[in-house]
Amino acid sequence: MQDFVYNGNPGRVIFGSGTVSRLEDEAERLGAKRLLVLSTPEQVGQAEDIARHLGTRVVGVYSKATMHTPVDVTSDAMSVVEKLGADAVVSIGGGSTTGLGKAIAFRTDLPQIVVPTTYAGSEATPILGETENGRKVTKSDARILPEVIVYDIDLTMTLPVSMSVTSGLNAIAHAVEALYARETNPIISLLAEQGIAAFAQALPAIARTPDDREARAKALYGAWLCGVCLGSVGMALHHKLCHTLGGMFNLPHAPMHTAVLPHAVAYNASSAPEAMARVAKALGADYAATGLFDLASGLGASMALKSMAMPKDGIDEAVDQTMSNAYWNPKPLTKDGLRQLLLNAYEGTRPRHA
Repeated sequence: MQDFVYNGNPGRVIFGSGTVSRLEDEAERLGAKRLLVLSTPEQVGQAEDIARHLGTRVVGVYSKATMHTPVDVTSDAMSVVEKLGADAVVSIGGGSTTGLGKAIAFRTDLPQIVVPTTYAGSEATPILGETENGRKVTKSDARILPEVIVYDIDLTMTLPVSMSVTSGLNAIAHAVEALYARETNPIISLLAEQGIAAFAQALPAIARTPDDREARAKALYGAWLCGVCLGSVGMALHHKLCHTLGGMFNLPHAPMHTAVLPHAVAYNASSAPEAMARVAKALGADYAATGLFDLASGLGASMALKSMAMPKDGIDEAVDQTMSNAYWNPKPLTKDGLRQLLLNAYEGTRPRHA
């Protein structure tokens, strides 16, 4: 048995169908009386509809949440928090909205209620990534971890298949890196393997039958498991690359993770064989990297960063930025190795197994 240290993150999870009806009870538990609801511009209608469950506790809706959590948007939201005297925030949506709620909480320590509508999984972590001047910087702090997560399967039933796939692969990335993280431990490894397996089973079913309630429930459960993994151990090369690319080129978050993940896994395969075996087993594949690529591409996801408007001449700069403040990684980073990794992800080539 390996030596390990395990720290469990506190948090309350409400999981099921129709659970948004319990939002006001959760606000009461927190003692919150002046709630600011957060959303992206695209989801403001849905957010306002869900916010009705909070009754007169809602003092406003801020609908400018943006991908990669730009600090200027957070600054604008902070002025609304202060103007309205909000004593809690309710984030309704995916990773962009959750990120804004976390950024506000980091600055104010206000309690957060998160209502996820995608499979991002970031709601289960004390990690915040913020973008400023072309760089995305992450931090971890107890204030960032949401107090309550309300998972309502009903809210994911109409999530488009394409978004379901890339959102799910984004979540899988959390579990994959948890298996070879420096702080990995047996508990998180169990959750990681189960989270990957949940998505490997759910995503093809959702692609076949988008309103398959059991598949939707399994995917949402997988999102939580994978988020817990990310929130409990460190990140490695895959997340560093995606933070770098997202900050530099403002690439779409979940599709970017989907395209990069198989190649980051291929890069690390020889240095983390046990983790790779567990990923492959969870996927029902022979090899981790090709299994991830085949799962995503087989469900219609674009696997080429060039299709997301990443400039090819930005690869070298991305390599330099990745190496300038690198995360721990099981395999040492080399410029040539990272350049080839990003070139493969740029072109969308199927990785070779190791």
